[in-house]
Amino acid sequence: MTQQNRWSQPMAELYTTTDDAGPTWEYMVITCQPRESLKEVRRRVTDHAEYGKWELRRSMIYTGGLRRYWLRRRVMRVQRTL
Repeated sequence: MTQQNRWSQPMAELYTTTDDAGPTWEYMVITCQPRESLKEVRRRVTDHAEYGKWELRRSMIYTGGLRRYWLRRRVMRVQRTL
């Protein structure tokens, strides 16, 4: 697998917390490569926030230009009514 093919797809990871004391959160980590334009990255994070009801929790820029964004949203527990 070449380096170009390896990074051609946007990377996103999904995690869920299981804390009984407080609210349960779902986390998504979006990793962006240095060659991606800031405009495209900003659009992708904004789309997740607007349409997926995610909120930006943390963002980091690593040495070499790699960017990583942590988004979270509250997990809604729905109980059956029937």
